[in-house]
Amino acid sequence: MDVTAAKMIGAGLLGLGMMGAAIGIGLVFSALLQGTARNPAMQKTLFGYAIIGAALAELMGLASIGIALIFVFG
Repeated sequence: MDVTAAKMIGAGLLGLGMMGAAIGIGLVFSALLQGTARNPAMQKTLFGYAIIGAALAELMGLASIGIALIFVFG
């Protein structure tokens, strides 16, 4: 296997990190909906926590895409 093929395989596997980020964001907002349904008075507090959680999940996905781009073009 040559180096270019290994780079492309590694970049493809790192691209799966975005799938994990999408699942994580879905879980965060699912928990937000469940928490709001159980206690509507806490909706504003829970929403702030959900935004932070979604941002952190998205950060991990963007980091994996960034590393994949470094593999391909670096």
